Amino acid sequence: MKKIFQNAGADIPASIVVFLVALPLCLGIALGSNAPLFSGIIAGIAGGIVIGLLSGSSLSVSGPAAGLTAVVATAIGKLPVFEAFLISVVIAGALQIILGFLKAGIIGDYVPNSVIRGMLAAIGIILILKQLPHFVGYDKDFSGDEAFIQIDQENTFSEILYSLNSLSPASIGIGIFSIAILILWEKPFFKSKKIFQWIPAPLVAVVAAISINEFLISSGSSFTVNKNHLVVLPVANDLKSFGSFFMFPSWEHLANSQVWITGVTIALVASLETLLSIEAVDKLDPYNRRTPTNRELRAQGVGNMVSGLLGGLPVTSVIVRSSANVNAGAKSKLSAILHGILLFLSVLFIPALLNKIPLSALAAILIVTGYKLVKPAIFKDFYSKGWDQLIPFIVTIIAILLTDLLIGIVIGIGVGLFFLVRSNFKSSVMVVNDDNKYLIRFRKDVSFLNKPIVKEKLESVPDNSFVLIDVTRADFIDKDIIDVINEFLHHAHLKDIRVEIKRSQYKALHQLIDTPELPEPKEETYPQKIEEKPILVLQTT
Repeated sequence: MKKIFQNAGADIPASIVVFLVALPLCLGIALGSNAPLFSGIIAGIAGGIVIGLLSGSSLSVSGPAAGLTAVVATAIGKLPVFEAFLISVVIAGALQIILGFLKAGIIGDYVPNSVIRGMLAAIGIILILKQLPHFVGYDKDFSGDEAFIQIDQENTFSEILYSLNSLSPASIGIGIFSIAILILWEKPFFKSKKIFQWIPAPLVAVVAAISINEFLISSGSSFTVNKNHLVVLPVANDLKSFGSFFMFPSWEHLANSQVWITGVTIALVASLETLLSIEAVDKLDPYNRRTPTNRELRAQGVGNMVSGLLGGLPVTSVIVRSSANVNAGAKSKLSAILHGILLFLSVLFIPALLNKIPLSALAAILIVTGYKLVKPAIFKDFYSKGWDQLIPFIVTIIAILLTDLLIGIVIGIGVGLFFLVRSNFKSSVMVVNDDNKYLIRFRKDVSFLNKPIVKEKLESVPDNSFVLIDVTRADFIDKDIIDVINEFLHHAHLKDIRVEIKRSQYKALHQLIDTPELPEPKEETYPQKIEEKPILVLQTT
């Protein structure tokens, strides 16, 4: 217990920042899922406290995820009551625990770094684009939506255009003032003072936003924030009414096949999003710590079971909250746990105060968080790494922007695999020549994908040439390649081409190449000039 509080000086301010980011997202995702608003808060509390305690991640923060809104909304529409959907959430949690014990967490390790970084950058851009309408006072789409095509059939860009017709001067003014505070807090003067390190800039921005709007209201000004542009939390008059916000699964619907289908779907989607988010957060961790992924799946499973049993939405590890946690300077899981406690205490004791927060102030916090994920320096860094890193990075960003997180990731992985195959394709076969002397060397694995270029190079060897085929460095040679070599060997004499094979030390490979009529090659017959002065390197484009 003592160890968890050793970084309290950094984690307490960070937990306040994450709380302010999580509050509108919990409510917005519940709204977008056609679920009771409080179910989003319950999911945020379970994600913070339960998963925070059980997870092995130091900086990841869990809660209701935008990537599940479509799944949840569809399921709620198909099931007879919301309480039946809660059974699906419990089933999903149980399945995640099983996946954790089956060691399914290794899946996240197969996602290329360029795709993970592209995902982070895409989330940053989405945050900025999606929050711009809220920043100017237009709240038709729910806060936290990450899909390109929205529920109202508008898209990310058309929503921004429509918001220009509904500008709110008070919201814009408060949003700009909030961003100014967030930027100033990063300046050396403020960062050098201990008192400012303890007071999070987002908290100052929110308090200032409430104060400005309340002053405008009390002064009778017409330039106030519209009530529809404020946080909307359920308010309980006493503990009994607060308890009524919690809902419990109706187990009589357990035999409904749709309940089980939804549970399996949530388990798979939530697990994939969690593993991707964990991989991304580990990349952001300034201390370069690694999260045990199988333990994370089990923790997520317990969190989902608790959330479902209390009336909450399904939870995953969420990049937006987690990146806000990292940027706020958190050092341990205490921040995630405290943010869950703050969610619980705030809705219990001060919901009326929270309902005075202008959404433009919270939008400002998310916009700044998004910018930190997509700084221009990131693009410059990937450009310097080469096209095989830059293109998957850019494609992942575009794919996520125009579809959703999981589809974009799949597309990004596909492009990454193409460059991986292309790289292996280029390096598997090397051809060099000097006059009429040719060296064809196979390296690593030579598959059927190399067949066209090997065939082309062998057929292009001129008459009266010498060819040395070196297979000693190949770990594997596809039978298609062996057939091409054997065909060349059997017809080389027609062009007066002398061929020697430098064979592998492995007997199995020795037997693959059909050269019974040729003598064993001697070291002194190898064309040394070719080795020393390579003229032509095999190109595979």
